[in-house]
Amino acid sequence: MENNSVWDEEKLNKLKKLWDEGLPITKIGIEIGVSRNAIAGKAHRLGLPKRNSPISKSGDPRKNQETTSKNTKQQLPLKIMLREVEWSRNRCCWPIGDPKLPGFSFCGTSIIPGRPYCEEHSNLAYTNTRES
Repeated sequence: MENNSVWDEEKLNKLKKLWDEGLPITKIGIEIGVSRNAIAGKAHRLGLPKRNSPISKSGDPRKNQETTSKNTKQQLPLKIMLREVEWSRNRCCWPIGDPKLPGFSFCGTSIIPGRPYCEEHSNLAYTNTRES
């Protein structure tokens, strides 16, 4: 059986070098001449350090270790930051502020039975098309 592997010693060394330099996976693939999926798979099989997603707000994991505890909260994923927001089924859940920014909360006043909002926010949320 013939060995048709695209991974020779030269390409493996180049992959490791570019990976350590932090070059994006797609660009490594272009440099080596293979798909980004081939790069990701080979890096995984070689046990190379994991990379953060390019769309992640947390950035380079090597830099994250140097951040202070003050900035750590700002770098947490949004779904974890929102765990700290107080919310109740018996209180108005109209959002106040940007959920991606510190200080986000919900209205919190008493709701109209059967609706998730208080009277003021129910009037904003529910419109009657016959009133046009």
